[in-house]
Amino acid sequence: MAPGETLPVIGNWFLLHFVENEGIAFGVSFGQNIGKLLLSLFRIGVVGFLTYYVFRRIKEGKLRMGTVILSSMVLAGAMGNIIDSLFYGVIFGYAPILYGSVVDMFYFPLFLLPDWFPIFGGEYFFPAVFNFADSCVTVGLIGLLFFLKDFADEKKGEGVSS
Repeated sequence: MAPGETLPVIGNWFLLHFVENEGIAFGVSFGQNIGKLLLSLFRIGVVGFLTYYVFRRIKEGKLRMGTVILSSMVLAGAMGNIIDSLFYGVIFGYAPILYGSVVDMFYFPLFLLPDWFPIFGGEYFFPAVFNFADSCVTVGLIGLLFFLKDFADEKKGEGVSS
């Protein structure tokens, strides 16, 4: 596929749409070159710290299985996007290491919001194009936030690997 090309998968509400995303999840970007470098370094630092933290807590037996699964989803998605942004530009010869884009492809233009709708009127509901890694990060973070009480229990030492 060429950038911008679209293929219907299920009617007009699930499309594969080739986009090279220079920013973070769902096409959010900032700061052009320096922003891209800082974002890449920030991602690597956060993933490194979270990987260390999760493995340490697993060894201590203080994380529940659900928390391990959700944390693993976040880490796997983040690592996938890091690898994509590290090497995609290098492989296709348009950007040095750490400056590449992430390929996004899933697009669900479910329905148009009415013109009278404030701010977003006339646009599609959830117009973002995203990839599987973005989904893993988003679902994992929402799950972790939803079960925040489990973190408090785990910090008190009440959590067990089960």
